[in-house]
Amino acid sequence: MTDVKSLSESERSWRGVPTLAEPRTYRTQLHCPVARTLDVVGDRWTMLVLRDLSWGRRRFSMLLESLEGISANLLSDRLKRLEEHGMVERVFYSDHPPRADYRLTAKGRAFVPVLVALRTYGDEWEPVAAGPPPSSG
Repeated sequence: MTDVKSLSESERSWRGVPTLAEPRTYRTQLHCPVARTLDVVGDRWTMLVLRDLSWGRRRFSMLLESLEGISANLLSDRLKRLEEHGMVERVFYSDHPPRADYRLTAKGRAFVPVLVALRTYGDEWEPVAAGPPPSSG
């Protein structure tokens, strides 16, 4: 069986696997703002990327380091999707080699209160598992 993660965007499309451009919302949910929002931010890692951007992590390398476990390709996909949906903008600070910062747009900044609400909920209802804290490197 083929690992879906290893497929290119075009291979995913012809195999019926949702691609970045395809919403997952069913036609009956098109009028639901929660479902439409989850089409943009509901993938694994996406809200954590937004969280880290809201904390001032702007460079790809900083995001990759802080989001332990995410691959460079997946981070790139998430940033591209957020950029396509107007939540993130890429600002180049070097031409040779090309280097960019990622920043929240007004639309992305408008999502920060949702992240704060999730944090508040998590603090109250999803306690930290027992054990030692993660090492800081």
